[in-house]
Amino acid sequence: MLRRRIARGLALLLSLLLVLSSEPLQAWDADRMLVAAQKLGPGAVAGALLLQPLLTSSRDLDEAGKLRAVNEFFNRYVGFRSDKQVWGLEDYWASPLEMLGKGAGDCEDFAIGKYFSLLALGVPTARLRLVYVRAQLGGTTQAHMVLAFYATPNAEPLILDNLITEIRPASRRPDLEPVFSFNSEGLWQGTGGQSAGDPAARLSKWREVLAKVRGEGFL
Repeated sequence: MLRRRIARGLALLLSLLLVLSSEPLQAWDADRMLVAAQKLGPGAVAGALLLQPLLTSSRDLDEAGKLRAVNEFFNRYVGFRSDKQVWGLEDYWASPLEMLGKGAGDCEDFAIGKYFSLLALGVPTARLRLVYVRAQLGGTTQAHMVLAFYATPNAEPLILDNLITEIRPASRRPDLEPVFSFNSEGLWQGTGGQSAGDPAARLSKWREVLAKVRGEGFL
């Protein structure tokens, strides 16, 4: 009788280990994210507790589904405010948890939050670029940032934005004129293939964001 119970227990344990080993590894650290959120305050903890279920439930979606889920999340839960209003500074690039902690951010913060959340879901870095653009808003031209997704290197990018919340191909965003684009691997003039150097070296605020995001468990 005892041998049978031990055999059944071992069989159950083996089955459990097989299931766990077949589960895809997530590309983000949930514990580290919560620890970082606690240091930022209750708002950041609440934001992390909203974001983590989204990352968990979206990990098995195709790339189009991941884009929609992340774009809708930030556009729904974060309000648009200037850096002056949120941080009392003229220009500040917030990490995703900093933005969620405030519940508000400007265009750079939206693009950064979406970028690192998609990386956490396993979207390759090469398919994502943060793009500085000149945007036509109400008859005036303003500096703006969006996130672009490239299904293939030469594909027309899809634009994730906080102004027009529908994900659209670039050809349906004639209001945007690209100036330069970058990601964790490179910096380019416009959205083309001509390199403009190392983004971490050229963009000090990007270097600071990368350090903060690593501490928040997104990478």
